[in-house]
Amino acid sequence: MIDPGHPRLSIVRQCELASISRSSFYREPTAENEETLRLMRLIDEQFLETPRYGSRQMARHLRRHGWCVGRHRVRRLMLKMGLAPIYQRPKTSEPSSRLSLRLRRLGLTICRSLWYTSTRGALNRS
Repeated sequence: MIDPGHPRLSIVRQCELASISRSSFYREPTAENEETLRLMRLIDEQFLETPRYGSRQMARHLRRHGWCVGRHRVRRLMLKMGLAPIYQRPKTSEPSSRLSLRLRRLGLTICRSLWYTSTRGALNRS
């Protein structure tokens, strides 16, 4: 992609055109060590059994089995392997409660309107 011996374009310009930093052009990726590969294999095996485990539960599981590993390391390895837990996402498109639905039907969308009506009702009761 980037040719260091290009006659017209410098490496700096080629990196700018490719939208990468010059340091990432010179950096050579290092291979994972044997311990990390074993850990990745264990994470993958456990993830097949329990796909709901996120980085916290996976780190807890590995610690119970004798691995001294932190959540952030497990998270980095899970991201590197493309593993994401399966869990129910929040239902953000549905109304939060029946009260908010009633308020919308009444046209009370501003908090001050709600506060005014609730304090006014409390004053009339006493």
